[in-house]
Amino acid sequence: MTIKTPFVTEKASMMLESDGKLQFIVRHTADKKKIARAVEEMFAHEVTSVTTMMTMKGQKKAIVTFADKKAGEEILSRLGIL
Repeated sequence: MTIKTPFVTEKASMMLESDGKLQFIVRHTADKKKIARAVEEMFAHEVTSVTTMMTMKGQKKAIVTFADKKAGEEILSRLGIL
């Protein structure tokens, strides 16, 4: 499985509200295309871009941008986080 867990912090919540972007902790071996494909398959929303970075704890984090700005809120509410 490419995606491990959603990454929800205060900063991530602000990014969701302003830009409609979600953050996920992903596998170290996952590339941007695999992440985009996994998110699209899991949540049935079109992904426009993926940015990856390493956290200070050594985890790989992906910031996912959706075509529909409200998709992020809908996904988090389906997961029971928002």
